Amino acid sequence: MQNNKRGNIEKLDKEWKEILTDDEYRVLRKQGTEPAFDNEFYDNFKKGVYLCAACGNELFSSKDKFKSGTGWPSYKKPIDEEAVETNIDKSLVQTRTEVHCNRCGGHLGHVFEDGPEPTGLRYCINSTAMDFKE
Repeated sequence: MQNNKRGNIEKLDKEWKEILTDDEYRVLRKQGTEPAFDNEFYDNFKKGVYLCAACGNELFSSKDKFKSGTGWPSYKKPIDEEAVETNIDKSLVQTRTEVHCNRCGGHLGHVFEDGPEPTGLRYCINSTAMDFKE
C-alpha cells in the first residue's frame, strides 16, 4: 500500500512555522501525534468534510468516519484515492504505514489493516492535522 504522487504546495520550513500553530507544525511537519481521546474531532460525528489544516485539501468525508475506540478520528477511506499518499514508517519498533496530505505532504497519521468492511482499513488521523467543514 504505497502512493507517492506529491501535490503542488511546497514551502520552506520557516514558512510553515509562520502559518501553522505550534501543535499543527509539530504534527504536520515533524510527524508528531496528539493525545488519544483528548483531541478535537475524536467524537465529532457531524456531517461534513475534513480538510488538511495546512493547505485545505479535502481528505476525509464524515460518511466514512467510524468509532474505532483508539482515541483518534478513524476513517474507512480517504474522500478520494488521490487525496492522500502513504509511505512506510520505521521510526518505531513496529513498521507502520504513514499517511500524508497529497497536496502539501503534511503528516496526518497512519493507516492500519484492521478497519471495518468494505475496505478493511483504519485511517487513524490526528485532529490537529485537520479542519472540519459542515
